[in-house]
Amino acid sequence: MALHERAGKPAQAQDLTNIAKLVSAYFVNEVDPRQRAQQVQFGTSGHRGCALDNSFNEAHILAISQALVAYREEQGITGPLLLARDTHALSEAAYMTALEVFIANGVEVHVQSADGYTPTPVLSRAVLRYNQGRSKDLADGVVITPSHNPPTDGGFKYNPPHGGPADADATKVIQKYANALLSSDLLGVNAVSYAEAVASPLLKAVDWRSQYIDELEQVINMAAIRAAKLRIGVDAMGGAGASYWALIAERYGLTIDVFNAEVDPSFRFMTLDKDGKIRMDCSSPYAMASLLKLKDEYAIAFGNDPDYDRHGIVTPKHGLLNPNHYLAIAIDYLCQHRTWPASMKVGKTLVSSALIDRVVAANDRELLEVPVGFKWFAQGLAEGDLAFAGEESAGATFADRQGQVWTTDKDGIILALLAAEIVAVTGKDLGDYYADLCAQHGTSYYQRTDAPSTPAMNKALAGIRAYKLKLNELAGDAVTAVMSKAPGNDGLIGGVKVTTANGWFAARPSGTEPIYKIYCESFVSAEHLATIAAEAQQLVTTWLAD
Repeated sequence: MALHERAGKPAQAQDLTNIAKLVSAYFVNEVDPRQRAQQVQFGTSGHRGCALDNSFNEAHILAISQALVAYREEQGITGPLLLARDTHALSEAAYMTALEVFIANGVEVHVQSADGYTPTPVLSRAVLRYNQGRSKDLADGVVITPSHNPPTDGGFKYNPPHGGPADADATKVIQKYANALLSSDLLGVNAVSYAEAVASPLLKAVDWRSQYIDELEQVINMAAIRAAKLRIGVDAMGGAGASYWALIAERYGLTIDVFNAEVDPSFRFMTLDKDGKIRMDCSSPYAMASLLKLKDEYAIAFGNDPDYDRHGIVTPKHGLLNPNHYLAIAIDYLCQHRTWPASMKVGKTLVSSALIDRVVAANDRELLEVPVGFKWFAQGLAEGDLAFAGEESAGATFADRQGQVWTTDKDGIILALLAAEIVAVTGKDLGDYYADLCAQHGTSYYQRTDAPSTPAMNKALAGIRAYKLKLNELAGDAVTAVMSKAPGNDGLIGGVKVTTANGWFAARPSGTEPIYKIYCESFVSAEHLATIAAEAQQLVTTWLAD
């Protein structure tokens, strides 16, 4: 994809979403359930869509919410439902709709006090906190967010009682129920007015924000950050955790300058992403351009996407860190500065850098490699089997300082604060820390490319099975494995991964776009990486043609 001519430049009036038109479309547009693009579809991060193209409208949320009520009854989940939302315009609208359905069906609903926004990790933490010590009447949660997606988008994500993203078994049932309701013109959906919902005794306000902030020192060495007197910069990106940073600074005596803390559903304060769209992607140097200009003024700086499950880390010497690089740094540091039980594993998705494998092995930890999607980590985190879990798209979480579960969903807040802790304790620029890891374990050359596809091609790629593929060599090296299942949990990749001693590639279809993705890594050179990428593309083209 060609770089947009204004990538990294401030958004202008013509780039902004017409919020009134968007919200009107949410309530007014009629959904045609016969069209697949307008049906409820749960991907790796819930159901996502846009009201303007009839893929995220009131009908969808009415149906999903009622389906979730039925699912809770089926599963015997009788505790409160914790409801969170981020700062997207459609999140506000969908929050109102969902509340109307849950209250009408007699579900006790807990929300952030003072009608506040709630980051994804704070919701996960709240579910775990409520369920601690309970064996019945367990709580679950909903986060209404499209993550880092543009202002036009909406998203709805379900977190069962383990506090993390729901697995495919759950989302398939909810999706099926919801689409049946859409097809029956919402017959069977119960809803009250919003005024009735907010006046109901079933609605309880809880200050999750204060609870979460007060507990941060359980997971981060806040005293070390305070003692180092670091100057910290934060791009709040107008997200659900924007109000948290000033409170964190006050609570722990830190020096934090916060930018873009105002809530504006048009996100007009953003710089344009690589394709010219407003996208709150904290791992993109174009979306983070404003903070990057200020990098020399801070010992460490960082940003988070609107629901705060992702992190972007900026250092004075190296700018915005590659997400894979920071994962390797975080894992290495935590393994050396936490006294976690030796049995606790480190989890990564199979498209994350293999440098992580080497770092984990050097720290005498066991690696758990799973398919793409944080849902694969949730149970292991909840049960205390995983000390750390991360994915290459800048999302991770880890156990607290006592080795207890902190969150079972991605937590961009603690990953950001961990960067400050590492600088405070080691005195190193994190880019230099990564260079030291490369000196020990080899330099990683990594890339992801997207190729145009069709639904039929994506289905074929997702259905590939390793035993049918005959491949002995890749980029001059002997193939050591061809897999269509992840080695850590035997879960289907939804594509294929090929490894050698010096590199690997993985190919998998997008769940939301007409593209497939090819991830490649070499530990030899940039030229070797290019060879892997070229051969990978040729192989995938051949496999899809068969």
